[in-house]
Amino acid sequence: MMYRNGEKYFDPTAGEALSNVRREEKKRRKIESGDWFMKWVYIASPYRGDTEINIMRAKRYSRFAARQSAVPICPHIYLTLFLDDNIPEEREAGLYLGIQMLKKCSEIWVFGSKISDGMQKEIDFAKKNNILIKYFDHNCKEVKHYGN
Repeated sequence: MMYRNGEKYFDPTAGEALSNVRREEKKRRKIESGDWFMKWVYIASPYRGDTEINIMRAKRYSRFAARQSAVPICPHIYLTLFLDDNIPEEREAGLYLGIQMLKKCSEIWVFGSKISDGMQKEIDFAKKNNILIKYFDHNCKEVKHYGN
């Protein structure tokens, strides 16, 4: 529907602004009622090495995803609360559980400038199962290919 101003002339700028306000209001009502669908995205980033820094980064990447209206699924924030990556059996369990989490996601977002062995397994699984893959640098800027 085209918006007309007080003098009955078409006013596309005001019409677009009003349309945006209506869309945001509708979204707000859906969110409040629980009817708003948010995509689930798997956050892939390095964990091993400087784990303290890498968890801090994973939290930042997850916050970024949430601000994009996505539900971030980040295994090395959650799983490391009860699994020890330094124990081989627990590391394998963590990688397995991470893949189970990835199965529930519609996208995988790969962050940073280095692909770890664990991340490569996640990316390979996503490719094999047609899960959309997006790549981001350390500053959460989307890039075409990893490392760009």
